[in-house]
Amino acid sequence: MRKPALALAATAAALLFLSIGSPAQAVTDGVPDGDGHPNVGLMVAQSEDGTPLWRCSGTLISPTVYLTAGHCTFGADSVEIWFDDDVRDAVAHDYPNEGDVSGTPYTHPQYDDAAFYLYDLGVVVLDEPVHVDEYGALPTLDQLDAFKTDKKNITFTAVGYGLQKSFPDAASWKTQAERLRMVSYPKLNQINTGFTGDASLLLSNNAHTGGTCSGDSGGPNFIGDTNVIAGVTSFGLNSTCAGTGGVYRVDRADDLAWLSTFLD
Repeated sequence: MRKPALALAATAAALLFLSIGSPAQAVTDGVPDGDGHPNVGLMVAQSEDGTPLWRCSGTLISPTVYLTAGHCTFGADSVEIWFDDDVRDAVAHDYPNEGDVSGTPYTHPQYDDAAFYLYDLGVVVLDEPVHVDEYGALPTLDQLDAFKTDKKNITFTAVGYGLQKSFPDAASWKTQAERLRMVSYPKLNQINTGFTGDASLLLSNNAHTGGTCSGDSGGPNFIGDTNVIAGVTSFGLNSTCAGTGGVYRVDRADDLAWLSTFLD
């Protein structure tokens, strides 16, 4: 998750850097997902020479297509992905060097890293298919607009890997960073407002509903308890990941059209 236009300060590498250098961040106030979402995986972006760069989350939407955020794929030459729900044992999983599957990253053609929140969408095309019982499904065109009139009753299922607690630098020793797939159930706070525009959602991020943080970037926010992906985790409003979390919607025409080129 990155900071939005109103608070742009850090790049994806700085916010999402691997725990080998500084802690990445993930679902806050959530619970371990276990086998709940085997279609959600942990990715590590790599440079041309295989150097690990940063980590994110994402979702299989077909056996060979993994959906994530644009700031997770932008600048990467290759990607390694793990689908185990618990990747805390780095040696056993050969983390962050070699995942369960490798892939080639692609970023939305209109993505601009200086204004990432406008087209924050990426995919990884896997070198080999990964088979699960259920893949993430894309929403229909403009499906989320219907939530504008009754947002009080709309909840989501957010899934991702990484840090469960984030603290300011002075208390960073209390940070809890684990490569464990977690799940939380945030509610809809804003849609189609002056702040979100028509491309993003703002979801709750508190002790009651849980929420997302930086290493959750690219991870899915499923509508309710369905497998339909409303959007990918994109940005946050403060360094401790409290208050609200930003989601990039994938129900707009340009996004669905671009994604269909990979699914076809």
